[in-house]
Amino acid sequence: MAKQRIRVGIIFGGRSGEHEVSLRSACSVMEAIDQEKYEILPVGITKEGRWIAGGNPMKALTAGDELTQPAALLGEPGDRTLKAIETIQNTEATSLKNIAALDVVFPVLHGTYGEDGTLQGLLELADVPYVGAGVVGSAVGMDKAVFKKVMVAEDIPVLPYLLILRADWDRDPDAVIAKTEQSLRYPMFVKPANLGSSVGISRATNRGELSSAFKEAARYDRRLLVEEGIPAREIEVSVLGNDDPIASIPGEVIPGDAFYSYADKYLNDDAQLLIPAPLDPETVSLAQELAVRAFKAIDGAGLGRCDFLLDKETGKLWINEINTIPGFTSISMYPKLWEASGISYPDLIDRLIQLALERHSEKSRNKTTYESDSNQ
Repeated sequence: MAKQRIRVGIIFGGRSGEHEVSLRSACSVMEAIDQEKYEILPVGITKEGRWIAGGNPMKALTAGDELTQPAALLGEPGDRTLKAIETIQNTEATSLKNIAALDVVFPVLHGTYGEDGTLQGLLELADVPYVGAGVVGSAVGMDKAVFKKVMVAEDIPVLPYLLILRADWDRDPDAVIAKTEQSLRYPMFVKPANLGSSVGISRATNRGELSSAFKEAARYDRRLLVEEGIPAREIEVSVLGNDDPIASIPGEVIPGDAFYSYADKYLNDDAQLLIPAPLDPETVSLAQELAVRAFKAIDGAGLGRCDFLLDKETGKLWINEINTIPGFTSISMYPKLWEASGISYPDLIDRLIQLALERHSEKSRNKTTYESDSNQ
């Protein structure tokens, strides 16, 4: 008798500025996953946040001409079934029809409403195992300002930064610029606090560029992060595991742009990825140690990619951010670093799914009701 395959719900798309990046990552995962071991159930999320399943959700999101059904996962423990939302004929009412029960979910969603703990909260309510960090780890990893506060508390070095509210920028831009210039030195980088793939990020070398940078970042978030820039090399380390994570060899990004921008990552072909990064053994060890420490500090799980800045003048290593669902195309840095460290892309997918199942099994040991001594 053939062994039953594990059904994996692969969720992609999403209501984020990184929607297109997610589609690329999901295509790579679905092409490489071991289909003798895993049964794929693709679930797309439109840019408006509507879930779709059935037919070919990937084609529906890319070409827009594929028939799919609106779908939903209920936040009800014990019901892991993805459901189709169907309209009852001649009425405005809808009904739910079971599509398939999910054994595990592999979220391939980057940015808000997917990597920030919101989807993870739904999956926790539904009691579905899933790949990646939980609610807390996802939220802290996504929010660049909160992440930096945690790193400072853990004595992991971060560059000088400032958090600005969009409301303050809207109210008095001149005061915000004056405060920023008093606190930080040019060049500066202005970023949406909760976004990735370099979306909304600008480099500013003077007051005019700083104003434009604030306007650009404010399009994407209500919290804006300003960081002091340094002449730096960009070093990245992949992390894999749950309670006892391991770090890959480091890689280096040599941007083709002024910094590693969205265009540089996904549109142009100018950036170079050096694997392994040309570093001395002490810096390699330090980058790996800090990556694991940062991953543990936010309660990471499954996967994460830690990005560092290595000062070209002083040799000091600064952590920049952690991505709890990093780019996952076959040529993305996260899987390429593991490939260079001895884990192939298909094996990496397998490990991540197994880590998700292990983490869910460990969490199922938790009691969810209080029992007094007299009842024990």
